[in-house]
Amino acid sequence: MDICRATRESPSLALGVSPRGATALLATARAWAWLTGRDYVIPDDVKALALPTLRHRVQLRPEAEMEGVTADSVINAILAHVPVPR
Repeated sequence: MDICRATRESPSLALGVSPRGATALLATARAWAWLTGRDYVIPDDVKALALPTLRHRVQLRPEAEMEGVTADSVINAILAHVPVPR
């Protein structure tokens, strides 16, 4: 939830991840964990699937787009700054 909330607060994004996007990230992380033989999700699962799950769910501000910012770079920066829950 903190990752998705951070996309809504990002100055580079006009549109952040919706609640459905947050649900999609949870579902893909759960599926990835199951495919790798675990019945629980670890932070690395979320990080591995954040870009493919969220990149098309955000919209850059025109100013950021003109500066060469990409959705991937914004999401990577958010992943780097949002603390891992304990």
